[in-house]
Amino acid sequence: MSRIQLALRVSDLEGSIAFYSKLFGSEPAKLRPGYANFAITEPPLKLVLIEGEDGEPTRMDHLGVEVEDSGIVNDAAQRLASAGLATLEENDTECCYALQDKVWVHGPGGEPWEVYVVKADADTLAKAEDSACCGTTDAEPAPAKAASACC
Repeated sequence: MSRIQLALRVSDLEGSIAFYSKLFGSEPAKLRPGYANFAITEPPLKLVLIEGEDGEPTRMDHLGVEVEDSGIVNDAAQRLASAGLATLEENDTECCYALQDKVWVHGPGGEPWEVYVVKADADTLAKAEDSACCGTTDAEPAPAKAASACC
């Protein structure tokens, strides 16, 4: 089963967790310092909350499609590149407390999208600086960079 991912950068993580728990009738599947994610069954949604700066309005951080296995990520990378989109592939990357394979692209408005699979839990929020993963807050990432954040 695939599901859409919506990652939000929020200033009040605890308040956001309480709100989305009530909205979706579900508790977070994963809680870490400055981070929470919900694995919603209906509608199929991965909601990721990333703690932002105090007083900062909630904003969309990035979008994604969570898929079942690395083969689907590889197929997506080939399909997107064949369609002429600039892609950035990351394999075995630690991102948002998970080991993942992923490919990044940007929509026409600069919005970052990832197609990814979670392979295992990890101990860190973000990978090294050369990754497109979590940890940066660029307002408009360059297409070659492919994303301002992850999860």
